[in-house]
Amino acid sequence: MKVIISSKNMNASDHLKQTIESKLERLGKYFSNDIVANVTLTMERGRQKIEATINAKGTIFRAEETTTDIYSGVDRVVEKLSSQMSRFKTKLQRKHKDSKELKFADLPTVADEEIEEMRVVRTKMFDLRPMPVDEAIMQMELLEHTFFVFLNMETETVCVVYKRKDNNYGLLETRY
Repeated sequence: MKVIISSKNMNASDHLKQTIESKLERLGKYFSNDIVANVTLTMERGRQKIEATINAKGTIFRAEETTTDIYSGVDRVVEKLSSQMSRFKTKLQRKHKDSKELKFADLPTVADEEIEEMRVVRTKMFDLRPMPVDEAIMQMELLEHTFFVFLNMETETVCVVYKRKDNNYGLLETRY
């Protein structure tokens, strides 16, 4: 697995980069060698944030941690990624049964009582109305929701606006 480390508002020491690479290499046994792990280190308001994303042939594993000690944050991120892989092992095996990208033999199995059943508990139907992004944000705020699905007038695609943890807004755009 190749590890790409980038940083924002901070300089990552060589020791920190080596630590991140060695800890993520432990997860490398679950993937083929051409998989890339992207790690972003950010300094925000005196706290350090580490985000790790691994894209394995369309299945995305992602974990983030905000902490005052970046090294413990790295440990927790690696633990979260490993836990995600273990919890969804069976479903991933079905999806990637012939794939050379993921290697399931080494992946630990989680006890059945730890696996949460994913189920839809409510279904809502609504009409997609064409609107600009700023109107979608206003609608989301008026409904007091954390996201809002709409038809973007400018791109004529289905989009989602959402409220981020930093109280800014994000936009998910679809493409076919």
